[in-house]
Amino acid sequence: MLIHDQSRSGRRAPAQAPRQAAAVSDLPAHLRRKRRPPLPEVSELQVVRHYTRLSQKNFSIDTHFYPLGSCTMKYNPRACNSLVSLPGFLGRHPLAPDSHSQGVMACLFELQEMLKEVTGMHAVSLAPAAGAQGELAGVAMIRAYHQARGDDARTEILVPDAAHGTNPASAVMCGFQVKEIATGESGDVDIAVLRNAVGPQTAGIMLTNPSTLGVFDRNIQEIAASIHGAGGLLYYDGANLNAILGKVRPGDMGFDVIHINLHKTFSTPHGGGGPGAGPVGVSERLEPYLPVPLVAYDGTDYSWLDETLRPDSIGRLTAFGGNMGILLRAYVYARMLGAEGMRRVAEYATLNANYLLKCLTEAGFEPAYGNRRASHELILTLRQEAKELGVNTMDFAKRLLDYGYHPPTTYFPLLVPECLLIEPTESETREELDGFVQAMIDIRKEAREHPDLVKEAPHRMPVRRLDEVRAARHLDLAWRPASGDG
Repeated sequence: MLIHDQSRSGRRAPAQAPRQAAAVSDLPAHLRRKRRPPLPEVSELQVVRHYTRLSQKNFSIDTHFYPLGSCTMKYNPRACNSLVSLPGFLGRHPLAPDSHSQGVMACLFELQEMLKEVTGMHAVSLAPAAGAQGELAGVAMIRAYHQARGDDARTEILVPDAAHGTNPASAVMCGFQVKEIATGESGDVDIAVLRNAVGPQTAGIMLTNPSTLGVFDRNIQEIAASIHGAGGLLYYDGANLNAILGKVRPGDMGFDVIHINLHKTFSTPHGGGGPGAGPVGVSERLEPYLPVPLVAYDGTDYSWLDETLRPDSIGRLTAFGGNMGILLRAYVYARMLGAEGMRRVAEYATLNANYLLKCLTEAGFEPAYGNRRASHELILTLRQEAKELGVNTMDFAKRLLDYGYHPPTTYFPLLVPECLLIEPTESETREELDGFVQAMIDIRKEAREHPDLVKEAPHRMPVRRLDEVRAARHLDLAWRPASGDG
């Protein structure tokens, strides 16, 4: 039942009303409402029950196994949230002077240093407010570097065909042309294709390593040598950093710039469109172009470095110093883990992925890259199930909901037919993984014996299968009174 259907005229929840109403007189007359908005009139208990019921209908990492590949939907320790909610953090005004912000700035400076160490980079800026914004900043710094050298002929960014979709978008937004590089049969970048594509027009390459194919590119040193030899730079998409955290550093692989999804690897809230944080790290040659502000420390005091002190910076990406609450959560998480804990994250994330790969393969499912071990995620192809049983990847995904599992990522990357991209993360127990494997086995049995049961799933959710094309083309999310005068 919609909360509007429970509305009764005159019903109120006064305890939740704002203590001080906004000064309507301060608003221009043409911006003021002519009548009250059509909000439901309900009691406090009705509000509590309504939103509690809604939360119980959701899949979340707090309630279900959530193996979305490429997204790293792992558990967020409650300690991170509680410590960031301390009054000193919550009460700090973003315009407070440096002298009143030394504690917060000390935490941010230490986070910069920890991210430098774990990525092998020369310097880090915390400013980008999302992974995609970090991507944009990384490519913008590559552009600034070439422009400063007067190297205007570098018009191309190379992007593997297994890359995240935001990679080519970021390159185009920075004015580059995108040249796609093919992936070989084993999941590595095709070196022969890469060599033919590299030239004086190459500004750089955007790579995720391990890639979205769930494997570590074994040719990374050769790729770096080829790009650097042609005068280009290497950009590292940090979406899959969870797989190598504390084990291998992008800087040591030869990368010049990296963005880090703190809302993936460093266990801050992820999903529902945000919030996020995408700090960028750079090699020494790109350090002057980092986005501002940065936190500096002179041995006594902490201070913000802005445009006046860093004239070559690509500029500001946010109004202040980035998503402060997310950055501080990541700081707490990093301090809790320490260096040894970060290594364990990568070890257990990789162990869980390879355990799933082994179990699912032994159960008869087809891995997309059967000759490779998984990194932090693995890919199955359900092409045989689709061909022989008429039940496709989307059908499996919808049926998993009935078994209490959020589906893995479907149909991405596009290179793999009937793709299922699964990332268990380091947080899950063996029993949880075994339950997921058994659910996949049971669904395949259903597909053989009762295919319509799988094709028409889900059956136990609040909403059955939607016409997704119609929903996308005729999206209607606004409630309107029956009279139509709302």
